[in-house]
Amino acid sequence: MISIQNVIKTYGSGASAVHAIKGVSLEVAKGEIFGVIGFSGAGKSTLIRCVNLLERPTSGDIIINGTDLMSLSTNELRKARRKIGMIFQHFNLLSSITVFENVAAPLRLSKAPKDVIQKKVTELLELVGLSGRAQAYPSQLSGGQKQRVAIARALANDPEILLCDEATSALDPQTTDSILELLQDINKKYNLTIMLITHEMHVVKKICDRVAVMEEGKVVEMGTVLNLFAHPQTDTTKNFIRSIFDDSLPQGFLERVQHEPGSRIVRLTFIGESTGNPVLAELTARFALKPSILFGNITQVKDTTFGYLIVALNGPADLLDNSLAFVGEQGIEAEVIHYV
Repeated sequence: MISIQNVIKTYGSGASAVHAIKGVSLEVAKGEIFGVIGFSGAGKSTLIRCVNLLERPTSGDIIINGTDLMSLSTNELRKARRKIGMIFQHFNLLSSITVFENVAAPLRLSKAPKDVIQKKVTELLELVGLSGRAQAYPSQLSGGQKQRVAIARALANDPEILLCDEATSALDPQTTDSILELLQDINKKYNLTIMLITHEMHVVKKICDRVAVMEEGKVVEMGTVLNLFAHPQTDTTKNFIRSIFDDSLPQGFLERVQHEPGSRIVRLTFIGESTGNPVLAELTARFALKPSILFGNITQVKDTTFGYLIVALNGPADLLDNSLAFVGEQGIEAEVIHYV
């Protein structure tokens, strides 16, 4: 569906050149919700604007459904963009016209008949939950309602791809969740491919299937959201996950625990059905251990339950080895944490 191949984007030249994207390659499958996350300046906004050539890459290929957009004429590109909807952080609505006219604008540009426009806009406003606000103006709407109008407008030409450029970062948490649920519903109803960029890990964990982590213009890590939560490889990914799970423990407490003979601090990771396993009770019953819970959290990563516990275990080395092997047999990953 979307193939980004060795894309480079450079602004300026010579010593003053800014290298915004440095050889990024990734694939987004049809019907997938694919996230790109990174801190400010990582290059994620530039990357998503390259997908529909709002920013033309310096080099590389952008291939949509087998067509290289870089090879198209201006007229051909204009037609191709009709199948690529886009929503923005600050909505980009026209303040002087009504909600109905904002949604109808792409259809009027396509010279759609009036009856088609009337029917399509009515359907879209119902889809986004704004049936009663057709004649309102953007200034009369909340931030969440404005973004719903923007989503309806992006869907007007029946796109196959929806690009979301920080679509929820200007919204409060409750409104953010409602917009994300709407995007999920649209994805399921139309099998719409969604590519979104964000700096919020909450957005990624709630709706994305896969995610690419960007840093300084490069993709430094990529995979399923669940795998990134369970096995983050880079400091950037770990920092994002800490915004959901901050498992840092007071240093004085760690020093006291570590000085106890035979102690180990262990992270137990639970995924899916394993979250219901009474593992601490089993450790107590089978191995006569008395785990001390130092930290625990559980969340939903899209459709899968994910969580972990950090516990302190004390006892002979062979007993602890056997207990951790038992934990692994229950489908729970056990990692001994080494603090310096």
